[in-house]
Amino acid sequence: MRQLLLSFALLGLATLPAAAQSVGGTYTVAGTNFDGSSYDGEATITLTSGTTCAIHWETGGSSSDGICMRNDNAFSAGYAMGKDIGLVVYKVEDDGSLHGLWTIAGKEGNGTEVLTPKQ
Repeated sequence: MRQLLLSFALLGLATLPAAAQSVGGTYTVAGTNFDGSSYDGEATITLTSGTTCAIHWETGGSSSDGICMRNDNAFSAGYAMGKDIGLVVYKVEDDGSLHGLWTIAGKEGNGTEVLTPKQ
């Protein structure tokens, strides 16, 4: 009976949706600024442990670096862009894309951002 339960448990792990898989890799970026204007670019997420990572964005002619962490379908990153410090919180979707809201410390408002895995 234990072997049967273990087999079912392992089968369940093997069929996890994309949202439960690794977020490491390269992504296309599509976002909006506080004023609603759009930007695009690329982001690279490098895993540093089972739940933590480093993230680098190249967007709108600028770059930024941060640290990130995943908890189930929540994914967040703190980042520095020049002298500004920001925070972005994403939801990991079943297709592997990350849909989020971002802000900058001391500024009012937020922007939006979608990271889509590059194939």
